[in-house]
Amino acid sequence: MDSPSRSGVFQSSTDARLEAFAESISFDKRLYRQDIRGSIAHAEMLQNVGLISGNDFTKIRDTLRQIETEIEAGDFPIRLELEDIHMHIESVLIDRIGDVGRKLHTARSRNDQVSTDARMWIREQLDHVSALLEELQKAFLGRCEGDFDVILPAYTHLQRAQPVLAPHYWLAYIEKFQRDRDRLADCRRRVNECPLGVAAVAGTTLPIDRQQTAKALDFAGVTANSLDTSSDRDFIIESAFVLSMIASHLSGWAEEWILWSTVEFGFIKMPHQFCTGSSIMPQKVNPDTLELTRGKSARVMGNLQTLMLLVKNLPLAYNRDLQEDKPPLFDSFDTVTAMLELAVPIVAGSELQRQRIASRIEEGYLDATTLMEWLIKKGIPQRTAHHAVGAIVGAAMDKGVPLAELTVSEMQQHAPEVDESILESLGTQNAVSAFVSYGSTAPDEVRQQIKRWQQRLA
Repeated sequence: MDSPSRSGVFQSSTDARLEAFAESISFDKRLYRQDIRGSIAHAEMLQNVGLISGNDFTKIRDTLRQIETEIEAGDFPIRLELEDIHMHIESVLIDRIGDVGRKLHTARSRNDQVSTDARMWIREQLDHVSALLEELQKAFLGRCEGDFDVILPAYTHLQRAQPVLAPHYWLAYIEKFQRDRDRLADCRRRVNECPLGVAAVAGTTLPIDRQQTAKALDFAGVTANSLDTSSDRDFIIESAFVLSMIASHLSGWAEEWILWSTVEFGFIKMPHQFCTGSSIMPQKVNPDTLELTRGKSARVMGNLQTLMLLVKNLPLAYNRDLQEDKPPLFDSFDTVTAMLELAVPIVAGSELQRQRIASRIEEGYLDATTLMEWLIKKGIPQRTAHHAVGAIVGAAMDKGVPLAELTVSEMQQHAPEVDESILESLGTQNAVSAFVSYGSTAPDEVRQQIKRWQQRLA
């Protein structure tokens, strides 16, 4: 049996090889709920404008709901010749209610039908990903009070730079994921326009009510131009971009904690239920979840590239190339969702190795910048102070001691302005306490930021 989309103009049946090559039911079947919901809304609109009768609408609606129940129960036959989920549902509908079922496709095309289904599905997934990001933010926030007394080295170029409070690290990730959530919300606004009713490419001569259908499907409004709408996949590409940003942030976090979990760093211990062992080395506890997070982020970014290349040379209106937008779209959402579902318990359940961190926190001269800024407050030009403190650090390196263990006279050889009060600013604890700027790791500032996020995420 050929697809209902093959009209009387064809003089032969579809070649079986084309059927196998062109099918999309293997991946777009997951849109069945959106397709049925959209079809019911479309049929109700057709009834309201007088294009089908109330009795026709009732038969279509009830049969579609029955089909949905069968799909959910796994009792729905799949046939390659029917190409996609849209043709499968319509074909069964026609089999069961005959000519009444043939009326459903009045004033619409698969072009606007597919776009509508995809937008509804993406809308749901954007909301779900945002909710998972919020859970991850809460997991980081939940660590802040308990880890407030821990000072960590912040790194630039993977070299020790300045001391920061552990919750300052956690707040940094909360900020990143909030930007991701803001992008999701902004993307959702553009997704949330209803294309149903633009039909194949030019609209329709039939007296439909697109605004009614949009309202029934919870869209904020309707798309404005039929030519643009039938070819538009910006909403899919933008979704893939936002997911790529989320994947990038998760990958950066994973990389950091992979390093922190090594013997060389020894900063953090992850829950063993999210680690794996070695087939030959019995001592190994490998951070495979984080490594896979880092690795799978590449696939999410690759999906974005695939989608960009898919549309770059397409003319206006629908082209069959666009069928290929679903696999990378679905894969990106599936992958990011899985990454987030695992990130939440890892963040919540990991333990900072406090003794190990504290035993090495004075290494690396993390208080050098604090010393430089102490000199600046004494009136020394920044570049002069920068050079002098470099020399002081060199002297401490030669002795193999931290800055706080140099004598005032030893520091005065390079910066005569130094006096005994400098000792109140040296050492990582003093250095952290010396910060004052908004957004810094100053303890009072960090407490205010924690309070702000507690209120925001309550």
